[in-house]
Amino acid sequence: MHIDLTDNIILVTGASRGIGREIARQLAASGASVAVHYGRSSAEAEALCAEIGNGSKAFQADLASAEETDALFQQVLSEYSRVDALVNNAGIALHAPLDGSLAEWTAAWDKTLDVNSRASGILTRAAIPHFQESGGGRIVYVASRAAFRGDSEDYLAYAASKGAMVSLARSVARGFGKDGIKAFTVAPGFVRTEMAQDAIDAYGEDFVLGGIALDRLTEPADVAPMIVLLVSGLADHATGTSIDINAASYVR
Repeated sequence: MHIDLTDNIILVTGASRGIGREIARQLAASGASVAVHYGRSSAEAEALCAEIGNGSKAFQADLASAEETDALFQQVLSEYSRVDALVNNAGIALHAPLDGSLAEWTAAWDKTLDVNSRASGILTRAAIPHFQESGGGRIVYVASRAAFRGDSEDYLAYAASKGAMVSLARSVARGFGKDGIKAFTVAPGFVRTEMAQDAIDAYGEDFVLGGIALDRLTEPADVAPMIVLLVSGLADHATGTSIDINAASYVR
């Protein structure tokens, strides 16, 4: 199967690192121009754009800010005149133990939901009218197995924020399908990224491997091809679905 995304403009949040970087690479390899969103990693984002080509450009926004998040979509529209697909990939996982102070716990909770779920909602809000006017579009939400399996007591906000993304994707799929808008969730398990390295350092790779059914840890390159397929239009009748990529560490 050959996927050709030539002339497609695709916004990927959190694209300068980890899973997002590999998504951008594989989208560009299929011909897409990628709007590479980053928060702080300017050099990495610019280097990625130079690497993948196709007129890909970097866009900065702090997704903890509602105003900057909304402006991000408008900046991409201003640069390219249209957006064909949105990949809500950016996410954070802040350690928030229950025995910390209320102020510390709620600060971590608020920021996690702001970046992971509220920003996805704001970008969805911006994308829907554009897609309605342009004849349709596709939105992919990169959630987590934590949305279904749950997470540890120190990461309650992370699991809750990813669960919100799943509900958002399903609501968009059901509510706007007649407008040509499709929405999907991809739910990775533990993936070897910089964000996950703290857990590997703390518990050891053998501990992480013990929870999966395969003989190696999931890499970003194992997740990205599914996003390429979903934005291609070849899986539109799967709109509303959630796809697990977790090496059978959680099977529903």
